[in-house]
Amino acid sequence: MHYYNFNGAALVSAQPLEGFGPEVEPAGSWRMFAAVPGDPVLGRASFKVTHPGQLTQAGHGLETLDASRLPQVQADERIARAIEDGRVTAVNISRPGWEKLIRWSPSTGKKRVNIVAIGDVGSTLLTGLKLLGGDVISSIGICDLSDQITARWEFEMGQINLPWDYNVFPEVEVIPPERLFDCDLFVFVASKGIPPVGSQVKDVRMAQFEANAGIVKHYAKMAREKQFGGLWCAVSDPVDPLAKTAYLESNKDENGVWDGQGLLPEQVQGFGLGVMNARAAYFARRDPRLASFLTEGRSYGPHGTGLFIANSIQNYDEEISQELTQLTVTANLKMREIGFKPYVAPALSSGALSLLLTLRGEWHCGSVFLDGVYMGVKNRCTPAGVETELLPRIPDPLFGHIREAAEHLKTIL
Repeated sequence: MHYYNFNGAALVSAQPLEGFGPEVEPAGSWRMFAAVPGDPVLGRASFKVTHPGQLTQAGHGLETLDASRLPQVQADERIARAIEDGRVTAVNISRPGWEKLIRWSPSTGKKRVNIVAIGDVGSTLLTGLKLLGGDVISSIGICDLSDQITARWEFEMGQINLPWDYNVFPEVEVIPPERLFDCDLFVFVASKGIPPVGSQVKDVRMAQFEANAGIVKHYAKMAREKQFGGLWCAVSDPVDPLAKTAYLESNKDENGVWDGQGLLPEQVQGFGLGVMNARAAYFARRDPRLASFLTEGRSYGPHGTGLFIANSIQNYDEEISQELTQLTVTANLKMREIGFKPYVAPALSSGALSLLLTLRGEWHCGSVFLDGVYMGVKNRCTPAGVETELLPRIPDPLFGHIREAAEHLKTIL
């Protein structure tokens, strides 16, 4: 390992670094930063290191989910202990402006949440945050094209309270578009062109991509102009491509040229996997053959085509996993067959509940930037950065499905 004192921070690298001055004994600070090579656009900007193999280019890829697939890096006792203690943040030194990441530290206290579009999904998500988010949310701002809709929901939410204890739930206020990024979490729930119930559209999510991507581009540019420093949360369909759209578009100048001056990839997360995981659990609870998912299973990939449900990490069964995946992917179509739009469970499982787990720094299902796409995995936000679950070994067939999901997402954007 090679250590440097960079702007007062302890910087470590698996390879010698040119232009960083002489190697020194690392500073005695609690936090350490690891200089990691990576693509300036499609690589991660920063992340929490949980394995020495992530100190290489592999830290940006799908291998970072599987300890057995990471390269073997000889880590000295100092960095090994720091990784074990959870105090190492990797920074992509190929990315313009990476030096700012050295000075970043997470804010404390309750967070402000702003939501754009208060339709079926937005209003349900808002209700969940209002009722369950008092421990981590200070207040909620709502914005919509319709003043009538926001007036209604401000009025409704203001009348939800416990008797004699009127400060338990976060306040909800109507805000204008120019205040949307005065917050810690921006939640994008806007959507256009949802195919009606009974339509013959087979892939409802992708049918929305073109229209919704245009809306995302608008708000991504707003985030850039405001130099937004919080988390940009994509909840609208198709979640994962829209998350990548937000990241890419925010980093383009007025001529459409990439300049890296917008959102960092870890500032964007897609919230669609939560309901897919919950749907898998729904079916697993009703069929003993699928029940292993409840204690050993995992969900990977996008909110839709490419998703894969593993019945078990320890006792993986391809046939059972395929069956559970098919049930999960088509669950929304069954709701449409009943005659209703499938929005309540997504708004709560993918939206409100997953957002609250994120704010609490707890494990949740969401899409984070890996291998150049937003990939749905088990992850959490920590003081050292985004941490993705690292398993000792992912079975080869399952890892193949994860790769297929990533390749599918690359064909979209």
